Amino acid sequence: MPGGVYYELGGLYQQQQIAFKGLLTVFGAAIALVFGLLLFLYERFRVALAVMAMPLLAAGAVFIGLWMTGIERNIFAMMGMTMIIGIVTEVAIFCVSELQALVRDDEMPFEEALLSAGRNRLRPIAMTTIAAILALLPLAFALGQGSAMQQPLAIAIISGLIVQLPLVLVLVLPVLLSC
Repeated sequence: MPGGVYYELGGLYQQQQIAFKGLLTVFGAAIALVFGLLLFLYERFRVALAVMAMPLLAAGAVFIGLWMTGIERNIFAMMGMTMIIGIVTEVAIFCVSELQALVRDDEMPFEEALLSAGRNRLRPIAMTTIAAILALLPLAFALGQGSAMQQPLAIAIISGLIVQLPLVLVLVLPVLLSC
């Protein structure tokens, strides 16, 4: 472009960029508030970090799910990712609370309590996760009028929910808590 000439993108694109910045701020605030709540709840930095790792890893799965389905990241996908922060954190809190109750009440060894807490929470977490995924499938497949607009939201939530179960009950949270 010749010197002194510039261009500015406006209209819908400009509004979308403003909305993305706002949602990124909300996403960051959600992470900070959840971490503060976890510190208040557990009063131990290590446990709060272990629980906070779960939604952050699930948020990474949202990007992978959007990429695999060929859906662009938009406002609805960012809303879904923000929702995943709360959903996965809640599930991790249920597991840690169960673990703490077993260790405190039954005076079990920690490793045995960790296995027992996972076993006790497997069915309720699996059932609610599967029910939520099945409820969101029509939106994910964009079935029905107007559902194509909500498709990124559904795919974002489903992607986070798919990795939630192994992250919280099997792979990462038990390992982080036992370290």
